[in-house]
Amino acid sequence: MKTLIIARHGNTFRPGETPTRVGSRTDLPLVEEERGRGIGRWLKQLGLVPDRILAAPLQRTLRTAELASEELGKPCPVQPDARFIEVDYGPDENKSEEEVKARLGALAAAEQGLEPASLSPEELDALGAALIDRWNAEAIVPPDWKVDVPQIIRNWQQLADDIREGETLLCVSSNGTIRFAPHITGDYAGFCATHDIKVPTGGVCIFLNEGQGWHATEWAVKAFKKVR
Repeated sequence: MKTLIIARHGNTFRPGETPTRVGSRTDLPLVEEERGRGIGRWLKQLGLVPDRILAAPLQRTLRTAELASEELGKPCPVQPDARFIEVDYGPDENKSEEEVKARLGALAAAEQGLEPASLSPEELDALGAALIDRWNAEAIVPPDWKVDVPQIIRNWQQLADDIREGETLLCVSSNGTIRFAPHITGDYAGFCATHDIKVPTGGVCIFLNEGQGWHATEWAVKAFKKVR
């Protein structure tokens, strides 16, 4: 059996702070350790101690991986792997969600032949939110984001192919990139129809391959809430 564990990094914003759309060009540190440590504690509780740990080369992903490793009870160095860095949100990088929806809403209005200036902020917000909803439901990339979807899919498939028989691998990445990982199952549309592909901070996903292809046994589990 082969096991691939994918985890999203911990929080980069404190309660009360306005979160922004943090992509590959915004290298924020973690503001807490609970979620990273929760990943390691839950995996240890399940008896899933990774043989290898990879992490995207950003502060938030590397530190989350280090915290998880510390809790596993078995030393395992973290290997940086740029293939699993977060996507680039283009003009929306490090912008608040309200700013993102306003920009996308104006583009959607123009695409529909409407004059953005003639619409209310609420109408623009709704148009922009619809594009973000498609991103969260089906991974359809909004305009001007710099996301090489075929390459991200190939990266996940290559990683899955490289896992050896009997090996357990943990990869710590980010929300935008992780949502493409279920392509390794061979039925991405079916997966999106039955799962929320937006993984929360500290969320853990587990894929197994018992000789008949990859399937998810856990998806987007908030590990820090599961530990005893």
